Amino acid sequence: MPPKFIDGSTLEGGGQILRNSVALAALLSTPLSIHNIRANRSQPGLKSQHAAGLRLAAEICNAKLTGASSDLDAGVSIGSTEVDFIPGRIKTGIEYTGDVITAGSTTLLLQIALPMLVFAHEPQPTKLTLLGGTNATQAPQADYAQHVLLPFCRRAFGLDADLAIQRRGYYPKGGGRLEVTIRPVAGSLGPITLLERGKVQHVRGIAHVAGVPRSLAEQMAQGARNVLNGHPELAGIDIAIECTRERNDNTAGAGSGIVLWAELDGGGTLGGSAVGKKGASAASKGEEAARELLKALDNGGCVDEWLQDQVIIFMALADGESALNVGKDDLTLHTRTAIWVAEQLTDAKFTVEVNEGIHAIRCQGIGYTAPSA
Repeated sequence: MPPKFIDGSTLEGGGQILRNSVALAALLSTPLSIHNIRANRSQPGLKSQHAAGLRLAAEICNAKLTGASSDLDAGVSIGSTEVDFIPGRIKTGIEYTGDVITAGSTTLLLQIALPMLVFAHEPQPTKLTLLGGTNATQAPQADYAQHVLLPFCRRAFGLDADLAIQRRGYYPKGGGRLEVTIRPVAGSLGPITLLERGKVQHVRGIAHVAGVPRSLAEQMAQGARNVLNGHPELAGIDIAIECTRERNDNTAGAGSGIVLWAELDGGGTLGGSAVGKKGASAASKGEEAARELLKALDNGGCVDEWLQDQVIIFMALADGESALNVGKDDLTLHTRTAIWVAEQLTDAKFTVEVNEGIHAIRCQGIGYTAPSA
């Protein structure tokens, strides 16, 4: 079979094209050639976390991979702008380890591996150990994946996966560890129909610190509450934010962050987050996360902008028509990129409807099931 060519500079032009296209290529046994990887970035080509994701994907499906050598010192992997990926058969029910090596995001490793490991004829779960950064900027925090992404995908699609944060890894040292257990679905994923947002049931959150006083977590939580309590839609709503401090022997360095999420009675979830930064007060980080959550709430959708693009690949793979209310704002660039990749590599068909100012994504999925033995 000739390879499918993907231009990595299309639309958002970042690592998402790499992750989604490789995951879909593995599932569909499609040889892939990706060019112009991150071509418009200040530092084009693969970074450590992208190369680690490719190597993990290649191990999962016994792929032939060129352009992402494991020899980081050779300069072949980091900075590569072209990758060829020829997948073999996906093997589930065993244990895999993905190591970013740097403080790069472990949740981005999860994004590439999760769709590949959801489908299997064998009932045994697959276990992932992901090493690197757990709470960083420019990527979902591990707590977001744990409390927003995976629970939403469980309710919406029937996907069954759990994530445990065994050790936090903050920038610049990394050293974090996630343990993920993925149980295969029987047959295909169900479609999602989520058009009515409904009211907020409750707001939950976690403010976490390591290597600094626990009081900073409490300040983050209070900063968030101060902002959330001023919103009329949250009047009388239960808001509970857990404050945690990692043991000194269970983190590679100091850091902090906060993740908030609002669960909606229509079945949706909205999130907001912030990562601690030198020179910024802990309270201001809590306020930042709360404002991000309120922005999603005021947008009127059933998902926030970060969840919006991450579920596109599952809508494409699901059986039947999915429909998702994403709010008043137009689709994010990441979402449009995820749709473009899905339509390049699958027969899924996406449309976007606008009704009374609300955008809804509809998708006729391909009803993917694991190939027979």
